[in-house]
Amino acid sequence: MTRVLIAGLGNMGRSHALAHHHHPDAQIVGLVNRSAVDLPEELKGYPLFPTFEEGMATNPDLVVIATYSDSHADYACAAMEAGAHVFVEKPLATTVADARRVMAKAQDTGRKLVVGYILRHHPSWMRLIAEARALGGPFVFRMNLNQQSRGAEWETHKALMQTTPPIVDCGVHYVDVMCQITDAAPVRVHGMGLRLSDEIAPDMYNYGQFQVIFADGSVGWYEAGWGPMMSETAFFVKDVISPNGAVSITEGNKGASADIDGHTKVGGILVHRPEGDRRIEMPDEPGHQQLCDAEHAYMLRAIAEDIDLTRHMSDAVMSLAICLAADESIRTGRPVSLEEAAQ
Repeated sequence: MTRVLIAGLGNMGRSHALAHHHHPDAQIVGLVNRSAVDLPEELKGYPLFPTFEEGMATNPDLVVIATYSDSHADYACAAMEAGAHVFVEKPLATTVADARRVMAKAQDTGRKLVVGYILRHHPSWMRLIAEARALGGPFVFRMNLNQQSRGAEWETHKALMQTTPPIVDCGVHYVDVMCQITDAAPVRVHGMGLRLSDEIAPDMYNYGQFQVIFADGSVGWYEAGWGPMMSETAFFVKDVISPNGAVSITEGNKGASADIDGHTKVGGILVHRPEGDRRIEMPDEPGHQQLCDAEHAYMLRAIAEDIDLTRHMSDAVMSLAICLAADESIRTGRPVSLEEAAQ
């Protein structure tokens, strides 16, 4: 039985906790949140600690980190130094240096480190990646995820933007998809962004987009925006184009842009080749909680079976490096070379 501590009880943290609550091989030994929180009935019986240090006193085997991004690296390293394996919500860190520090700590301590890239556990996205790779490159990637957030959702986004812009928080998922398809090193990133609200810090922006160029000639575009001013039109675009055709998610506008389940669901995939089109239906797709369950089943299996996570960790560092380079490009107004980050 794996003893599990959950740190951070926002939307993702509660979902992670529920995954371990229902898993037969996991035992939750504590929950950590710095303020009072409304918990589902299933979680109300567990010990609740106000600080990470108090939670770590339970001597967990596995620590799930779903706190704000700026604490991810320090908490992950502290947990591994204490002998625990770590599941950390994306992004892995807020700097590339910190992401590499966490990966190095996992390698030095022999602890397992899994980053919360939920799309890696989604059968429809796995199929999309396989279909795109079958076309052969180089590729054009067209991807976005804009969210028209208001009320409590906008408050959550403003809190996230105290440390992390939308193109980093959401972008790592879709850049990771790009990297899995092309399997080529990123070379250069061009970014641009705009602050569309006086409710966020003067040095932060709630809309951004960037272009990334890969060593095989592939090019990618990603766009992300949060806030009540965002458009609900074409907020979910997922296209992969190659000389031999294209693969696209066909159900783009499915419900409101703030619907978390809609961010992962594919519905259908259209494979286009010059000789004809082929549509792949994806019925009975997993919902958000089912995907969190799958992530943590993989985490527990990685511990039990001693799965080599080297590629998983290096991919997480690379996708973060691309998104942080985009943020740097937006802030400096200049393209950013990624050749050093790719080494």
